[in-house]
Amino acid sequence: MDTTIENMINSIDLSAPVPEYEPMRQYYYLKACRKIVKEKSEALNRPLTAVVSTFGCQMNARDSEKLLGILKDIGYQESDDEENADFVIYNTCTVRENANLRVYGRLGQLKKVKRANGEMIIAMCGCMMQEPEVVEKIKTSYKFVDIVFGTFNIFKLAELMYMCFTGDEQVIDIWDSTKEVVEELPTSRKYPFKSGVNIMFGCNNFCTYCIVPYVRGREKSREPKEIIREIERLVSDGVKEVMLLGQNVNSYGKTLDDNVTFAELLREIAKIDGLERIRFMTPHPKDLSDELIEAIRDNSKICNHIHLPLQSGSSRLLKLMNRQYTKEHYLELVDKIRNTIPDISITTDIIVGFPGETEEDFEDTLDVVRKAKYDSAYTFIYSKRTGTPAAKMDGQVSEDIVKDRFNRLLATVSEVSHEHIKRYEGMDMDVLVEDIDDHDNTFVTGRMTNNILVHFKGDKELIGSIVNVHLDECKGFYYMGTKND
Repeated sequence: MDTTIENMINSIDLSAPVPEYEPMRQYYYLKACRKIVKEKSEALNRPLTAVVSTFGCQMNARDSEKLLGILKDIGYQESDDEENADFVIYNTCTVRENANLRVYGRLGQLKKVKRANGEMIIAMCGCMMQEPEVVEKIKTSYKFVDIVFGTFNIFKLAELMYMCFTGDEQVIDIWDSTKEVVEELPTSRKYPFKSGVNIMFGCNNFCTYCIVPYVRGREKSREPKEIIREIERLVSDGVKEVMLLGQNVNSYGKTLDDNVTFAELLREIAKIDGLERIRFMTPHPKDLSDELIEAIRDNSKICNHIHLPLQSGSSRLLKLMNRQYTKEHYLELVDKIRNTIPDISITTDIIVGFPGETEEDFEDTLDVVRKAKYDSAYTFIYSKRTGTPAAKMDGQVSEDIVKDRFNRLLATVSEVSHEHIKRYEGMDMDVLVEDIDDHDNTFVTGRMTNNILVHFKGDKELIGSIVNVHLDECKGFYYMGTKND
């Protein structure tokens, strides 16, 4: 843990009044919970264990690292065994309704487990909890859930746990919004050599198929100095690569008094000594500026990759989606990016079966795929989401038609991407090694700056290092390579 944070927690006097300001207030509860967990552990003659189960996006994954960091700090050991854990927390996603159903199913299984282990604590947080009807359902149908909180007060976990430890009622703390961003708390990273960093929260775009603005709130950018300070601490702790996170990073800075642009933030972050790679997720085509394209071109630390969500190639559907760009504007933007950075890797998101989608609309999507030459694409079948305007639209597309179009899209993406991605074959590229290969433990796997995966012979000693690899053969969406001596 950051020694500064540890020193601040140790300096807390539990006999004094609880501090009113953050993060000192949370430091107080961290120390108070440490004492309680230690006593419980000693009484049971074993360490207490905790499971953090994450649903959804990279921002949720980053939030879960913070939750796990707090749990570890107060004395829990990480586990993946939900049935025997002392503390289970679900960090939920609500982008699709079936995600909600999955969570309810998992909760039903935990109810049986908790009957046998009355000491188990169950917590729920994340985007699902920002829906009033979900919270009401948990209060009435899932009374065995001990702690419920949302997306705006993740930092309060220790305080909410203290309330649970010392009370006998369900703890529910849901905020509609917040002006407060508290980041100076313990974090447990999945990878010691790379980390996500939130640069903003919320979304102002209101795409008609998306629930996110309703559960994540309006956009709020963090101050540049706070972001720089966090990344400097991460680098001093061994981090080589950061992923800058936001629902729409291109609109970063609009809520700040000095209106710093995202490109300006990137240039400042690139000055940090010891930081080797900078990624970001997710930009919006309507806000992607020439300044940002030039910043990527001019700085080798900024990774050679842009994820540029398309959603549909039909200008008519894009208007219905409230995406605020046309097919023509999108393709002009792709051309501008490729003309400025010829070797850039572009990936995308595409939805099939949006309400009212015709065969002509779908052909427009295939046309963009062929012209944009994506390295890869995340493809989705439209899922009606209650609470969004699209859910009430006429022209819901039949399942048979959607499945046929989805398969055709996959085939087109595969054909185009496989041909385009082969351009690196025979080249030598730097690869950040991330893990042992899932299929062969004599190989390791990592990513080039363009985000393309590479598998090559190696051992766990290489994990976290950047090594030069000869790309022997393209295998579609990834490469097989040989480490250069």
